[in-house]
Amino acid sequence: MKALSKTKAATIYEVARRAGVSIATVSRALRDSSLVTEQTRARVHAAAAELHFTPSRLGRSLAEGRHAANGIVFPDLVGPYYAEVVLGYEETAAELGASVLILTTHGRRDTVAAVRDLAGRVDGMAIISDTVGDDVVAGLDLPLVLVARPPVDGVDTIRTRNERTATELATHLLGHGHRRFVFLGDPQAAPDVAGRYAGLRAGLRTAGLNAPAVPCELRLEAGTAAAHDLLRDPPDALVCANDEVALGVLLAAEQAGLDVPRDLAVTGWDDLLAARFAGLSTVRQPIRELGATAARWLHGRIHERTADPDSRPVAARRRVLPTQLVVRRSCGTHPPEARES
Repeated sequence: MKALSKTKAATIYEVARRAGVSIATVSRALRDSSLVTEQTRARVHAAAAELHFTPSRLGRSLAEGRHAANGIVFPDLVGPYYAEVVLGYEETAAELGASVLILTTHGRRDTVAAVRDLAGRVDGMAIISDTVGDDVVAGLDLPLVLVARPPVDGVDTIRTRNERTATELATHLLGHGHRRFVFLGDPQAAPDVAGRYAGLRAGLRTAGLNAPAVPCELRLEAGTAAAHDLLRDPPDALVCANDEVALGVLLAAEQAGLDVPRDLAVTGWDDLLAARFAGLSTVRQPIRELGATAARWLHGRIHERTADPDSRPVAARRRVLPTQLVVRRSCGTHPPEARES
């Protein structure tokens, strides 16, 4: 969150004390409600001007006795990954009695303006992936939780384990004799993808090998299109940034008359339901729990600030949820103990 400055912003409580009224009256007066007399409105406006007070959504909710509204910012609702994260978030927020406003940044001309506008309409916000830069995050003065992106000082962050499990995947593939690898996905596109590629490369370095990264959007159709070129001279193993891309590769391999895993090993990431039916080796991550944890943490942060708006926040929390390598038939023969139907 934004670092505390030497001159701390005034709160609705301070305006109420200076004007000699309740915080509910301050809220009504600043909205020019007819329930407040003209003299009281003038006194409240004067106190707010003297203190350089700017009303916040949290202050209005607090004064009016309404429950918090949560915001969630994510790149795109297309595809099952973000849909699952948002579902976990919304389900938990609803259990806690909060409403949710969602914002997708894909295709927006001014993402920063959209995020700041949402911040002015909610009491707390979860931001998924690198939808806005760290400088924007640091400048948002409301409770925040970051999901699936590197930490920002003073802000709670929830991620899943990427590098270590990707290294385990590399070790498994090396153990089955694979030596020519390609990573299908863009490490520059998202922090999670960058972590997976870094972990794969770390595992391959032990054998003196590397894997070029072929940029690809995280969609089934993009995986199919990219694979058509790669399968003209297929590597031993195509390690895909997510399951959707990997499922696209399986389609392209079938169209090219290639047998998976005899001619090509294919792996994904996420463990979507479709991956299980396709026999896709992948990495299982708790997608819905990412959203649910973000909603719980944000609920707690909002109530901390509600209880004492003048208090300094406690230290930011960091959590990395575990992931699990799931070996199926798409990456070749595997020992019985690693087999999953």
